[in-house]
Amino acid sequence: MHDTDGTDWPAFLRGLFDVAVAAADPMCCVPDALPERPDGRIFVVGAGKASARMAEAVEQVWPDVPGYVITRYGYERPTKSIEIVSAAHPVPDAAGRDATREMLNRLQDYGEGGLVIALISGGGSALMIDPAGNITLEEKQAVNAALLASGAPITQMNTVRKHLSRVKGGQLAAAVHPARLITLMISDIPGDDPAFIASGPTVGDDTTPDDALAIADRWGIDLPTSVRAVLDGPTGVVPTTDPRLNGCENIIVAAPSQSLAAAAEAATGCTTEILGDALEGEARDLAQTHATLARDLAAKLTATDKPCLLLSGGECTVTRRGDGIGGPNAEYALALAIALDGHSQIYAIACDTDGVDGAAEVAGATIGPDTLARATPHNIDAQDYLSRNDAHTFFEKIDRQIVPGPTLTNVNDFRAILILPPNAT
Repeated sequence: MHDTDGTDWPAFLRGLFDVAVAAADPMCCVPDALPERPDGRIFVVGAGKASARMAEAVEQVWPDVPGYVITRYGYERPTKSIEIVSAAHPVPDAAGRDATREMLNRLQDYGEGGLVIALISGGGSALMIDPAGNITLEEKQAVNAALLASGAPITQMNTVRKHLSRVKGGQLAAAVHPARLITLMISDIPGDDPAFIASGPTVGDDTTPDDALAIADRWGIDLPTSVRAVLDGPTGVVPTTDPRLNGCENIIVAAPSQSLAAAAEAATGCTTEILGDALEGEARDLAQTHATLARDLAAKLTATDKPCLLLSGGECTVTRRGDGIGGPNAEYALALAIALDGHSQIYAIACDTDGVDGAAEVAGATIGPDTLARATPHNIDAQDYLSRNDAHTFFEKIDRQIVPGPTLTNVNDFRAILILPPNAT
């Protein structure tokens, strides 16, 4: 599909990103995961940036099944029998809270013998929200925003979120009981643990409120009095041994590994290595590591070698130090460009497969030998923008952003580094 005979290397890398996104399209992966349609009642629920597209895929197989699904603003799909409602992400809003409560109301007394299909993807933690105890929406928003800015790994963020919620950590499954529950998931979590995809609303969890408090303290999260009161009391999170989970089945229908494999297959003409689908850590630190690896490989290539392609996925984090507009993929790309310092043989792309990197409506960016030079006419300094977490602004100014719009899926970060042999640039 893609070869390396041309010279538009940024377009080549963008093509690989598109392949990775297409491999996780719910229209391809959801229909085959549905069971044979039962005779009894069926109801569809869901939350996430891919959930509306997943609902559309369900209707492709079962065109008249009712349901209620929450997705991100702008990610709606034209479903017929499944109602789609929209809310804010990554910081939740009142629309998400009200929609979650309505979902739970519709599941009340659903009854034994019925089937509930839950469609869950990344983003569901912010979209499916009903604060526990006396926590206000504003307090939940503040805690969520602090977690996002802290640099904490997604699994730790989700542990805190579970214990502050009436729906996460298996509580949606408890609400569905005693009906049969099948959850179809698109994973955006390193390691693909269902318990952490959208904070595991249909998956039991054995963490405790003390675990959540320890995480908040570790990452310097200022907890309001109402939040501490909830974490000092009994949790609503459902333990893994709870019998209400016995009728639950959780199925991952798309994951980062599948998208990386599709990109590798599409990169004809390259020697490809997948560095991993679950890489974590500070974006700028990972960029330094990858820059060293890419430089070493470039030094070993001869003119007769194939280009080398390094692919990776996972979820990087950013510890917010400045007041800029950034995200982990753009920050990775900017730090990589600085570390490579115009290396003539190396190009790269870093994008979030959901089309949104951080809080910006931008997936990420491409870099190449000319990245730092393109900044010169604009009188901007790459290191200054990196220090202020302002990578999106940097790449906007040099016209190297990737803005695909809503991709309707979410298998997290996609990174590709292309290392060309000498004289192939």
